[in-house]
Amino acid sequence: MTRGTLRRAVRLLDIDPRRLALALLLGTLALGCGVALAAVSAWLIARASQMPPVLQLSVATVAVRAFGIGRGVLRYLERLVSHDVALRGMTQLRTTLYDRLATARPETLLRLRRGDLLARVGADVDTVGDVVVRGLLPAGVATLLGAGTVLAMSLFWPPAGLALAGCLLLAGVAGPVIAARAARTTEERALQSRADMTATALGLLDDAGPLVVAGRAPGELAALRDADRRLAVATDAGAGPAALAAGLGQLAVGLAVLAALVTGVPAVGAGLLTPVELAVVVLTPLAAFEATSLLPAAAIQVQRSRAAAARVLALLDAPTDPAPTDHGPAGPPLVAVDVAAGWPGAVPVVTGLDLELRPGRSVAIVGPSGTGKTTTLLTLAGLLPRRHGSLTLGGHDVDHLDRGTVVGAVVVGTEDAHVFGTTVLENLRVARGDVTEAEAVAVLARVGLDEWLDGLPDGLDTLLGPDARTVSGGERRRLLVARTLLSPAALLLVDEPAEHLDPQRADALVADLLDDPRGVVLVTHRLTPLAAADEILWLQDGLVRARGTHADLVASSPGYREALQRERAGDETEAERAR
Repeated sequence: MTRGTLRRAVRLLDIDPRRLALALLLGTLALGCGVALAAVSAWLIARASQMPPVLQLSVATVAVRAFGIGRGVLRYLERLVSHDVALRGMTQLRTTLYDRLATARPETLLRLRRGDLLARVGADVDTVGDVVVRGLLPAGVATLLGAGTVLAMSLFWPPAGLALAGCLLLAGVAGPVIAARAARTTEERALQSRADMTATALGLLDDAGPLVVAGRAPGELAALRDADRRLAVATDAGAGPAALAAGLGQLAVGLAVLAALVTGVPAVGAGLLTPVELAVVVLTPLAAFEATSLLPAAAIQVQRSRAAAARVLALLDAPTDPAPTDHGPAGPPLVAVDVAAGWPGAVPVVTGLDLELRPGRSVAIVGPSGTGKTTTLLTLAGLLPRRHGSLTLGGHDVDHLDRGTVVGAVVVGTEDAHVFGTTVLENLRVARGDVTEAEAVAVLARVGLDEWLDGLPDGLDTLLGPDARTVSGGERRRLLVARTLLSPAALLLVDEPAEHLDPQRADALVADLLDDPRGVVLVTHRLTPLAAADEILWLQDGLVRARGTHADLVASSPGYREALQRERAGDETEAERAR
């Protein structure tokens, strides 16, 4: 972390100074009522012990009730205002973060685990916002209240006021400094450990089946235990200094009371103080330290928020796509010439790719598993930077276009796209916010989900579980295809639309997509329905080994022909089992 990290993050909260000042005022008045309550109660008890006329105690009695009620009411109002300030700030920071991520380079997100990204836009943003309620406001209230209490005590008995000032400095400065120094390192470690726990736990919960099949579940569980152990170690490391800081606060309270007694008792004997005033001088400091008792925790919160701010700002400072240099229309066609596709920092998985896509033209990309079909699709969509060659949209280099322009013309539907834990209709509206119910019903019927929709308890308003865990794999995949079809983009790039479907439904869906009037690039393992494609690219060993129509490849490409024969044999075997 660099200096000024937290200050910069707090500025991004865009806090309203008037609301913050109101929260500070209400907090000071609330604790001020507590101090006044202690002082008036001390006076009332001491004066009542002298058995004066009852009318002399009536004002103090009413004041006790007023300060007692006022403390609770003002504290409630302070909570309302301060939390409103913090929540508004979190919303502002999270919105800024979302806007920045929308224009960030794809590798910014691809290098993060989903759980880590969730922790940064969720818990870390909340932790930054917490510095307002748990860090800045307690410090401001303690400063104002301490100054006011010292001034009031000095009017009664200056030596007690000076002693209270020194003890408040001990509790309100020395204690938090000790806590902050210890928390600076431990909170960074604890925050990272919490993020690792979130990322690992989310992966285990979302992908338990694949992890078990791949034999990676024990390793992920071990990583989760290690993160929990590191969190416990970091927490234990900060417990000692935090206890010392709390102990200094209690010591300061005792010293303030002792100083008031040591200086006040002789003053009573000398006639400089009355016995009733001595009670006020001795007991009032007990309430004055309520504000400083929160400061060690506030110092720890500042360090915690500082560490969280560094993680949030790392996303905000991530490289974004360069400013567009081409400002002309950037519609179809999408043209790739000698493109090499691959993940950043890795060897390209596909080279020498030539492709042209325009409305009314359909292209299928096929080949054995692991040949780079999905990587090629992401490169064509501009989500992965091409490693070599030329990629243009409407004659403009994709790298020189605004990201929003590319997204408006080209939409990619990946097989691992996210399904949100909301209604079926709202999941479809991710593609286009004005999708009507009639359009939703029609597109679901188009992908073969009409019977599924009829069986849902609330139709389009049925809530889906997190990432569609309440539906089958085939239903989830077709729901994502339906969402892609609703996009207004002129070019569709679809990855494995027929996954988890039986051959008959898979072929019908693939054929329908290839017949779409928009430009379509389809990555699929199904070869039987590809007679509907205008062109097929057969990828093998990182190269386009063959291209042409379905009939051309059957006649000229041994690899394609053998794959088609295996597919048909497998379909026949499955049909026999079904009978």
